[in-house]
Amino acid sequence: MPMPKVTLLFAALHVLLMLALAVPIARHRHAHKVGLGDGGDKLLARKIRVHGNFTEYVPLALLVLALLEACGLAAAAVWGFGGVLLLGRLLHAAGLSGSGGYSKGRFWGTALTWLSLLLMALAGLWIGLR
Repeated sequence: MPMPKVTLLFAALHVLLMLALAVPIARHRHAHKVGLGDGGDKLLARKIRVHGNFTEYVPLALLVLALLEACGLAAAAVWGFGGVLLLGRLLHAAGLSGSGGYSKGRFWGTALTWLSLLLMALAGLWIGLR
């Protein structure tokens, strides 16, 4: 079975992004002495939501990407799916970090994330059913 090295690269990049989203939460909590929850702080609540949204989508997406790569999906497709996912997560994080309402970053980040998930699911069905 081929080793999912491309997925490993994208997983490492997503870990760095996750840490970049988590550190401001810890700093904000420390500065404002908020232990659990958001303490009614709307900015902290948004930071927590940005991180939470990331953790809701990325683990399953990276698992599917690794399985596709391990099953022999063309390298270009693995790179494409991983790149679209990462771009989507970056855009979403930037958009939601800047505003709790509508933003182009949030819209396109969600669209690209969902597109990568849909295409990976279809690829998984194609590989799994043949």
